[in-house]
Amino acid sequence: MSISIQNITKRFGDQAALNHVSFVVNTGEIVGLIGPNGAGKSTLMKIICGLINPSSGEVRIKDKPVSSNSTVTRMNLGYLPENNPLYTDLYVKEYLLHVAGLYQLGSNSNRRVAEVIEQTGLAPEMHKKIGLLSKGYRQRVGLAQAIIHNPDMLILDEPTTGLDPNQIIEIRNLISELGKEKTVILSTHIMQEVEAICKRVVILNKGTKVADDLTANLGVYTNDATQTILIELNQDVDDAVFDEITYIKKTKKITTGKWLIETTIDHDIRKDLFNLAVRKDLVVLSLHREEKKLEDVFRELTS
Repeated sequence: MSISIQNITKRFGDQAALNHVSFVVNTGEIVGLIGPNGAGKSTLMKIICGLINPSSGEVRIKDKPVSSNSTVTRMNLGYLPENNPLYTDLYVKEYLLHVAGLYQLGSNSNRRVAEVIEQTGLAPEMHKKIGLLSKGYRQRVGLAQAIIHNPDMLILDEPTTGLDPNQIIEIRNLISELGKEKTVILSTHIMQEVEAICKRVVILNKGTKVADDLTANLGVYTNDATQTILIELNQDVDDAVFDEITYIKKTKKITTGKWLIETTIDHDIRKDLFNLAVRKDLVVLSLHREEKKLEDVFRELTS
């Protein structure tokens, strides 16, 4: 089930929270929606879910506008909001049964509640009141309510907030598994999370889309015309050994035998480095190009 965001603008008074944002998310895609605080991520997610209306533009799901099909949209969509509002006086299982009732799951309610409790790792806490849970477990309850009706789409705003490193990995794996069959949009400030889960990233800055591409391709959006090569040799060398190779801009010794070499982005000198090592009777232990990290791209596009 595809989600089409078409030229969305949202104004709050004179302030433009979103400015002509457009992109499409297809079935089976997990798209990371990232940006600094105030970029418009949560506002866009609420518009996609039909919770607030855009000032202009349109969101279409299965080629139908959300604005005139809000009930159908919500039945096919699971939403985990940033602040994760929950009924803290209810027990975990009791709350999930309540949500199942809202989605009219009927005789399937008990079975489905048991499934999502298992999926989200809530079994040890299922008989506790939500108000007594840690922040991490409350986040799991929020994720459980988002998937209980087995929606085709998931909109997840900071889904791993408050989780410890082990819990983060578990939830990442769950989202990755869900994304094989569902359309998923998630926002997060954790760049490693985006790199681990999302094959595609949309970056917002001050309400404007500044990048939309596969995670591996985002380096082309920066102005940096250099690349970095990491070479590790079997023995120590002086930096002068690299002088005979053209296009090297800078070298930096990391440790004995290991060097970072900066060169122009349009010249791959790895073959030259290997041949140099052969001529100097050096053994190459490793030689690879350092990929530009998402964090570097994010910082350059949003600073």
